Amino acid sequence: MTDALLAALAKGTRTIELGQPLFTGMPCSPNHPGFRMTLARRHGDMRRPDGGSASNEVIVTGGHVGTHIDALAHVSQGGKLYGGVDAEAAQRGGAFTELGAEQIPPLITRAVLLDVAGTRGVDVLDPGYGVTRRDLEDAAERAGALPEPGDVVLVRTGWATHFHDAGTYLGRATGVPGITEDAAAWLAAHDITATGADTTAYERIPPGEGHRTLPVHRLLLVEHGIHIMEHLALEQAAAAGLTEFAIVVAPLRIVGGTGSPIRPLAVVSG
Repeated sequence: MTDALLAALAKGTRTIELGQPLFTGMPCSPNHPGFRMTLARRHGDMRRPDGGSASNEVIVTGGHVGTHIDALAHVSQGGKLYGGVDAEAAQRGGAFTELGAEQIPPLITRAVLLDVAGTRGVDVLDPGYGVTRRDLEDAAERAGALPEPGDVVLVRTGWATHFHDAGTYLGRATGVPGITEDAAAWLAAHDITATGADTTAYERIPPGEGHRTLPVHRLLLVEHGIHIMEHLALEQAAAAGLTEFAIVVAPLRIVGGTGSPIRPLAVVSG
């Protein structure tokens, strides 16, 4: 990947956004505090002797709001985090002492875009559709690119087209398409570093408001140490015909956090 990236840089590159914009009122899971921004100081509130003025803002957000990446501290199973770390002990004091967001590595690596919606011949997968191993295999065959160790795998469902309609996007009544356990096991078998999708929870959310389990989060985060990215924007990348490319993902170093906002970028030849 390094040689390919250097060659691309030598020829000139451009970037394609893979993340959603952050704005007050954006879709947010009810399990997390939503994004809020307001101006704390406006131009004219204070003027310098030379007539200059400055404005600034206050931002309040959860670590799993908007386009973000999950730290390995985010999910436990049977009281244990990835590697058998005791979750209760690690979270004492109000921040994680192990597997926190500051330990998520910056990613500059190969990405593979698996366009499941495009492979199935639709713009958007049905609400609550479970993306299977066969779906990923077919999308990889169509892309001509299998995941390799260390890769980032992005899964397009088309659901990001609903991002500006919070009710539809969150799918509380109808469900949201996403990865199933057998698809997650297929990804894990390829020894990838991270994976992400254009939905609120990455994995399939069935219709209804009942209690929801997150078996794919358990499998990827707890059992295999694979980071998950959510709320990706993959429409532009799919429209550009991207299948494999360099990706840059730089999480914030939030000490002891369970996740971090990110601005992922596809780096492609100009």
